[in-house]
Amino acid sequence: MPYTPDKPKLAESSDELRARIPGWGADLDPKDRPSVPKERFDPNLNGAHWEFPDRQPEKWPRERSIEHKFLTPVFGTSCPPKGLSGMIRRYSYRRYSEGRAAHWLLLLAADRVDAVESTVGSFLSRHPDNPLTETGVLSEFSHHGLASRLRGKRVDRVHHPLDPIIVAAPWVLAGGVAYLTLRRVVGRRRS
Repeated sequence: MPYTPDKPKLAESSDELRARIPGWGADLDPKDRPSVPKERFDPNLNGAHWEFPDRQPEKWPRERSIEHKFLTPVFGTSCPPKGLSGMIRRYSYRRYSEGRAAHWLLLLAADRVDAVESTVGSFLSRHPDNPLTETGVLSEFSHHGLASRLRGKRVDRVHHPLDPIIVAAPWVLAGGVAYLTLRRVVGRRRS
């Protein structure tokens, strides 16, 4: 509604809305609600049946902000901190408040370290990551990837030249390390 000096229209009443919009206010009358036999209005009932909720068991020390006295009753456990990235996360929570930039910068750094740890762990496993299928490089050729990068108004166009470097650099670096290691091992066996 534009700002004008005219007085705005009053809101329509329930009867006017019901006449104009089929089905409007179908649940206004409690007799028409399917859940009415199950509903029970008790002004003293606040919905909670406990003073403090049961706490989720803590299987290992969880990171928690220094502003809080204890962990929330329920917390996420899907990705527990591990390795160097976990040490960085624990340090961030133990040392800095959530209101400090250092806290969040350390958590960002821990994410980057975790990505490197996962890549290295992939190389050490029997089933290393496949960069061609898992990075979506093949879709650049089969789903008009180049055309979408050159035409249109994409916001991420600025970092397109960096994408191959960011994606391929760990693989090229790991390949170079593997080549140098293999060359050194073979050189020692010959001598």
